[in-house]
Amino acid sequence: MSLLANMSRRARISLASLAAGGLIAAGAVVIPAAATPAPTQSGSSQQATAQAELTPKEMLARAETWLTANGGSQVPYSQTETWSDGYRQDCSGYVSMTLGLSKPGPNTVGLAESRDLTTPISLGDLRAGDLLIDADGSNTTRHVVIFEGWTDSSHTAYSAYEQRGGHGTDHRVLDYGLDSGSEYKPYRPVKLSGEAPPTTPPGAEWPVLKNGSEGADVTAAQYLLGARGHTTAADGGYGPKTVAAVKAFQSSRGLVSDGVIGPKTWPELVKTVERGATGGAVKAAQTQLNVYGHGLEVDGSFGDRTVAAVKDFQRGHKLAVDGVVGPQTWAALVGTE
Repeated sequence: MSLLANMSRRARISLASLAAGGLIAAGAVVIPAAATPAPTQSGSSQQATAQAELTPKEMLARAETWLTANGGSQVPYSQTETWSDGYRQDCSGYVSMTLGLSKPGPNTVGLAESRDLTTPISLGDLRAGDLLIDADGSNTTRHVVIFEGWTDSSHTAYSAYEQRGGHGTDHRVLDYGLDSGSEYKPYRPVKLSGEAPPTTPPGAEWPVLKNGSEGADVTAAQYLLGARGHTTAADGGYGPKTVAAVKAFQSSRGLVSDGVIGPKTWPELVKTVERGATGGAVKAAQTQLNVYGHGLEVDGSFGDRTVAAVKDFQRGHKLAVDGVVGPQTWAALVGTE
């Protein structure tokens, strides 16, 4: 093992000045996918399958498997074909697989209407493993997605798993069902029990940064502040200008304006970024990945090398390996020694 590997994470950081990042320009393209009008199961069959308990963590782990089940790639979408595990390759078949329902799986209407399978809930009650279902229209418009977690406290977007037309299995940021009058409605699977996965991974703890702090965590925070519209030099030194930027950001988010970045400010500050994203939040992620030896150019462009580095980091920290820097990956990046 090298001397560098034996050193603590913060001892390995570089304090060299880095240029401040620009605003992130990432967006999720929302393409509803269809659910096949397959016959729903009988009530007795549904109920017998649905009553067995399943934790949200187990359900999301099953959802993850289809991302790489096709020789390292996602399971392709189909309303008529079934995958090797016996489940239909459309959105409702995918959800049925994650819940362990009878094969090949009820259709979207069955998931929404059968109280043996799901229970309607409010948007405010959404937690990991819940479903957002559009059961109206035809088999070219109906769709269901699996809610994983809010991207931030504004609750304007969330990370989710879905099986969508033209792509197959996906894990991305969505906003289905959040607009007033949306046809997507929230439901909780009857089979789901237990606690949702923690918002921070095991062993991760948001660091506390304040006046006088220095290092890669500070640099990343400065890039993130810039991405949030509170630009300050990304130089790794937490001085008066950074304190002022943090206070302004906290005030804009209704937080205690103390100029300290701690467990309540970090979740508001980080931004979910993925392939194709650009700007300060990407520079922040690249800065943190380099702490773990990935040697990325901090250019604010989320390309192939950054995707590969993120996936490698996620594997090493027992996170969902999707190449997306979301809330849990951010927590591990800045909160793991």
